[in-house]
Amino acid sequence: MKRFATAIILAAMAAGFNARADEGMWMIHAIDQALEKKMQERGLQLSANELYNADAPGAGVSDAVVSLGFSCTGSIISDRGLLITNHHCAYSDIHALSTPEKNYLEDGFWAFKAEEEMPIEGRTAYFLKRVYDVTAEVNAIKKDLERQGKPSGMRRISHILETMYQKGTEMEASLSSMWKGKKYYMSLYEVYRDVRLVAAPPVSSAAFGGDIDNWEWPQHKCDFTMYRIYTSPDGRPAEYSPQNIPMVPAKKLDISLEGYTEGDFVMVIGYPGSTDRYSSSFETNFKEKVKHPITNRLRGDQMAIIREWMDKDPEIRLKYSDYYFSLSNMQEYFQGEEDCFRRFDVVEEKGEIEKGLQEWIDGSPARQKQWGGMLTDLQTKYTAVEKPEADINYFRECIIRGTRLYRVCSKVTAFRNGILTVRGMKPKRKVELTDGPDPAEEEVCRTFRFRGNAKALKKLSDALLAEYDVFDTRVEKDLLRYALEEYAENLDTSLLGPYQKEMLKKHLVQDRRGGGSRTDYNALTEDLWNSSFLSDKSRVEAYLAEEHTVNDYLSDPLYRFFTDVNVIPFNTAIQQAEGDVTINDLDREYTHALYEYNISKGQSVYPDANSTMRLTYGTVCTLEPRDGIVCGWKTTPAGILHKHNPDDYDFSLNQRQQDLYSSGDWGRWGFGEGGNSMYVNFLTDIDITGGNSGSPVMNSKGELIGLAFDGNKESLASDAWYTPGYSKGVCVDIRFILWTLDRYAGMTRIIEELGLDSSAE
Repeated sequence: MKRFATAIILAAMAAGFNARADEGMWMIHAIDQALEKKMQERGLQLSANELYNADAPGAGVSDAVVSLGFSCTGSIISDRGLLITNHHCAYSDIHALSTPEKNYLEDGFWAFKAEEEMPIEGRTAYFLKRVYDVTAEVNAIKKDLERQGKPSGMRRISHILETMYQKGTEMEASLSSMWKGKKYYMSLYEVYRDVRLVAAPPVSSAAFGGDIDNWEWPQHKCDFTMYRIYTSPDGRPAEYSPQNIPMVPAKKLDISLEGYTEGDFVMVIGYPGSTDRYSSSFETNFKEKVKHPITNRLRGDQMAIIREWMDKDPEIRLKYSDYYFSLSNMQEYFQGEEDCFRRFDVVEEKGEIEKGLQEWIDGSPARQKQWGGMLTDLQTKYTAVEKPEADINYFRECIIRGTRLYRVCSKVTAFRNGILTVRGMKPKRKVELTDGPDPAEEEVCRTFRFRGNAKALKKLSDALLAEYDVFDTRVEKDLLRYALEEYAENLDTSLLGPYQKEMLKKHLVQDRRGGGSRTDYNALTEDLWNSSFLSDKSRVEAYLAEEHTVNDYLSDPLYRFFTDVNVIPFNTAIQQAEGDVTINDLDREYTHALYEYNISKGQSVYPDANSTMRLTYGTVCTLEPRDGIVCGWKTTPAGILHKHNPDDYDFSLNQRQQDLYSSGDWGRWGFGEGGNSMYVNFLTDIDITGGNSGSPVMNSKGELIGLAFDGNKESLASDAWYTPGYSKGVCVDIRFILWTLDRYAGMTRIIEELGLDSSAE
């Protein structure tokens, strides 16, 4: 479960506690007596205050949980700032450090000495310190801005409030909206920016089974990575410096080697990214029938093209591994969501809820006035936008992200008088143009202005050439060929730009099979590719070494084809379909109505996930994915050996792994009679989503027993709909992680730092 997050707040709990199963990712600061009691009945041995209490002395369990840039979760496990998370959360960092000579993805990364720990640029760790309900303040600021006739959007309000709350502190403030503006909360974070890589197993261990086993059960992945957080010598957050020291945390998680069994209580604290459980049946139907089928098909075909090249050439595999990993994860996620929407009748289930919602609305004149025609309007508008939204999807998937050559083209944007905006470069200076700048464009902005077109093009060279280091033009040419046909054959022709129409017409040929004419996309690809200097790095270097006008660059065939899109018709089509009241407006009103409806029935309610800290709980459990099929709750190293296939990259082991797994010598980390047992992964019914990756899985005492790293295929409707009995969380056993550190990698210093003696039996 990569780079994907859930939230929950208790409200109006005067009536009972009626959440289905263990559904819910509850906001950590809002655990009340009802939720505390239910967790304790399930086995929790801690109080709510021991989990989170910003006002109590000491630290709670949540103080050891960290957000990694709000894309993944980690936890502190030593008194020296050692942080553990998933390998796939660190995949981009490990990939960035890897070279053909030192391929840390393939070989693993092990810092045997402190000085070998590698600083990771841009990696940040966020510790939640406090949460405030600021709903009244948001509403007051909005009302005051409107009274003054000033802009009152959430970006402005967020800036005002966040500035107010972080003033006088060294913390960062973040405003979050719950239930699409029904409630607002301010979170204060202590942010650490010196984060260094400590340990990461090879992908043959951390990602064993690759994308084939992704979202599946059973799995056999040792999906972990370790970082260390460093501070200034006085213990405060600081940018990277060689003089920095390991962090002394307020709280660390103790590690349990006692294990667990089916039915045992487990809980997870983390930062789930986003869910949409308050979405209507009409939005869900739109995703299932319109949006996902297009995106899933296109990305699946793109993956097949990339994978074929990766299997041919190890250097291409290294270049594309991070991109492919992300693409694969997302494609499988949305394909699984589409399938689960259909399998579990999510549209119909939501429709049944909406029948009750409409009856409740009709039962009050005030509610009828506010929401009486809302459901009908939603249905009408979602139907109306199907075609323009499909066109936008084809444009996005084929042109914008269909090939990474688009990234090269999008580095430059032309303005009047030859002014160029160079993306990704810092605005340190402003230089007059040869023609003299337009006074209207004299404002200081995030652009470079260079004297003369030749100089401007020279300044582009570094930004442009850097793009070619991360892809292979042979792969991109195949992706371009695929993108051109899908784009031209599926887009409404009125949305094609004039140059695009010209090039398509130029390559029309007689269709001998069906009569008439068709576009020869092979010829079109060759024409654009061979006539463009952008399709080859050496040609770019030669081109930029010469003097050219800006118009020369803008006339390049590939650049013209990629940018020859008039986006106004796209936007106009959506605006005409929506009318004065947008779908976003109606979606917001739907969420507010559903919230009030649930409260009226005495139900506990929780907002959608939004990368704020949440708690979820459940048990270790089995899975029955299909009728007559029952899957156990744990996997063992024997399963790794059963899956091993030296001819399949995703399932191949190195010799050391084979020997160690076969020996069955688990040392201190084994259990059972003679210590001859070891679990790899285990299954739970915790309610998690993207962003929870790397979250600590804890037992009833709050001790670490594993890390959450994935969900099962049957859970992939859970962005919009929780399905009891099918939504599961896949976790890696902490003992298997420790064994890998100790016996496979020989990271004795880390074992000792954790206060664990690897030689003890």
